[in-house]
Amino acid sequence: MLKKLLFFLMVALIAFSCSQEKKEYTIAFYNVENLFDTINDPDTRDDDFTPEGKLEYTAERYQKKLTNLSSVLSSINKNSFPAIIGLCEIENRSVLDALIGQDKLKDAEYGIAHTDSPDARGIDCALLYKKNEFKYLNHNTIGIHFPNEPNFKTRDILYVQGILGAADTLNIFVNHWPSRIGGMEKSEKNRVFVAEQLKLAVNKLQEKNPKAKIIIMGDFNDEPNNKSAEEALAATNNTNTSNPKALYNLMYDLKLEGKGTYNYKGNWNMLDNLIVSNSLISNTDGIHTNHKSGRIFTEEWICYKNPDGLSLPSRSYAGPRYFGGYSDHFPVYFQLSR
Repeated sequence: MLKKLLFFLMVALIAFSCSQEKKEYTIAFYNVENLFDTINDPDTRDDDFTPEGKLEYTAERYQKKLTNLSSVLSSINKNSFPAIIGLCEIENRSVLDALIGQDKLKDAEYGIAHTDSPDARGIDCALLYKKNEFKYLNHNTIGIHFPNEPNFKTRDILYVQGILGAADTLNIFVNHWPSRIGGMEKSEKNRVFVAEQLKLAVNKLQEKNPKAKIIIMGDFNDEPNNKSAEEALAATNNTNTSNPKALYNLMYDLKLEGKGTYNYKGNWNMLDNLIVSNSLISNTDGIHTNHKSGRIFTEEWICYKNPDGLSLPSRSYAGPRYFGGYSDHFPVYFQLSR
């Protein structure tokens, strides 16, 4: 009888120990540099990305793009697929279906959250999520309507809500803010306006629940210390706060170290940002991360060396010249732990 009791106690202890094992989830974002199909959409400016267009975008080039991107996304974490992946510069739902169906990604069994944006080129934001780790609840968009430029169209902000693991509700915003075309200073007001619309949405969530767990990811076309991110969105690198509503930019300190995700004329720019509410840092009972968790994926095989020996993102195109690379941006990621 005593032996049986000891046996059951051992089984119970082992089960308890297993239940207490640390669980990690990789959260990633990637500007994939124009993931288009080869079909001409008469409602958007996608003519270049057709076999007859000036980029000579053939089925073979499209397939190589899909293969390349799937190689990157499946390699960010060598132990498991990312639980959540934000994407921008994707054309439509069909390219997402094709991407998650690639050999290197299909075992992840990703779900898709996506809506078409009014962007003139037809590019959108999207979210991929592992269906066995993230329980999708809903998604919608924040439409961007510039009051003084009613004809200026940009990407919607994608908002996705779901439950990661067993109990933690995440609120995720995927962004692709207006570009710097025309000059950084001249175009800054547009990015500030988008940041303000995002901040309104974040405030609304936090009014209902000050401890709401929020992740903001995206290509801001601005850096962590620019006005749009640091002032309008109020995402900083201030670690001296216990306010769960504060927003912390995980890429800020990497920017200060001189690192970046996009290289323009030899200069690194941290355009791809990962921001979390302090409720994901200060609360260690559920899922959480830390101030130093931001990472840039810069493996040599997704790079090329310029004449100065600098390793830069190996891109698909530079103007009309085809290089057959991955993207002109590096992916960024961090870990959430339970």
